[in-house]
Amino acid sequence: MYDRILVPTDGSTETERAVEHAAQLAAAHDAQLHGVYVVNSATFAGLHMETSWEGVDEVLRDEGESALERVEAIASEYGVECSSRLLDGSPSKCIVEYAEREDCDLVVMGTHGRGGIDRLLLGSVAEGVVRACSVPVLTVQVGDDEHSTESDSEGAAAEESAT
Repeated sequence: MYDRILVPTDGSTETERAVEHAAQLAAAHDAQLHGVYVVNSATFAGLHMETSWEGVDEVLRDEGESALERVEAIASEYGVECSSRLLDGSPSKCIVEYAEREDCDLVVMGTHGRGGIDRLLLGSVAEGVVRACSVPVLTVQVGDDEHSTESDSEGAAAEESAT
């Protein structure tokens, strides 16, 4: 069913949950994993000229390379073939373009589950990809899951009291 699975990463430890899920799917379907990290240089376009853009760019690229090395390591743990690319531009746009250009069958990405004003102010790369991508997108809840932990605990307590 899946031959090429794309997993974008931001390098955070929380996002590794999505990377592991993508690697497990790739292993189950004997698929190739594609890891991407997008350097969003537009975020730093407003920096004063005195600020060394080369220094900021170098730090972002180093972080991206480290994140992609981690994707490759996780893929290796599952015996999955993996290729990775460092991209420049708007994260959601780059992810959609890569998925479609590389003929990926699935995009697996993390979402922080923010809602309301947080999502409005921060935007959502996952939401942008879901809305624009012709390739199916599987989102994996990462981080910000204190509410799900509470409800899981409450559910377990309710089950114990029922028995």
